[in-house]
Amino acid sequence: MSKERYIEAKQKWAEKQKARGVRAHAVASAERLPPGQKLTTGFPVLDLGVQPDIALDQWRLKLDGLVDAPTDLSWAQFHALPQVEDISDFHCVTTWSKYDCRWGGVAFTTLYELVRPKPEARFVYFTSYDGYSTNVALEQCLDDDVLVATSFEGQPITREHGGPARVIIPKLYAWKGAKFVNGITFLAEDKLGFWEVRGYSNTADPWTEDRYA
Repeated sequence: MSKERYIEAKQKWAEKQKARGVRAHAVASAERLPPGQKLTTGFPVLDLGVQPDIALDQWRLKLDGLVDAPTDLSWAQFHALPQVEDISDFHCVTTWSKYDCRWGGVAFTTLYELVRPKPEARFVYFTSYDGYSTNVALEQCLDDDVLVATSFEGQPITREHGGPARVIIPKLYAWKGAKFVNGITFLAEDKLGFWEVRGYSNTADPWTEDRYA
């Protein structure tokens, strides 16, 4: 399926759900598996139909916006930062979940401390090499399981899964974790991302099944 047809199909899906009056649950589930999800042992590939081939010596991660120390990291500079490993569950809006994913990379809090966001910064806007974007409240990015990951299960993240680096935000649906990430911008006001302007939820909480606006 072409990029345009894939985007159109996903947007129509969100519009159909809204027309049916489907809304997020008022009370969040306390179960490990969020409502409406099914476990998988595989790892399906979902993207915009574009998988950019990024040479590591050309890769950059730009951190800017409302920060005291804007930074443009090379691959070597990124890997010189403290590295962490975290195991978390992964929840895709297309109703599959995968338990106990082992990611390695740099904690978001490390990047936060590096650039020192200004007090008025309240939102984070992620951009990617494939033209993707998504937005997350800053306070959610500061959870200790949020990271810019470069490895999965001890191996470099493959291109099909968003390598060389992707964002992992386990407590939200996975579309909030940008693949092929190349930019992190700190903002005072929220700015909707790629799927958010196409009918998907701005908050994306799996445990209230908050899939679409």
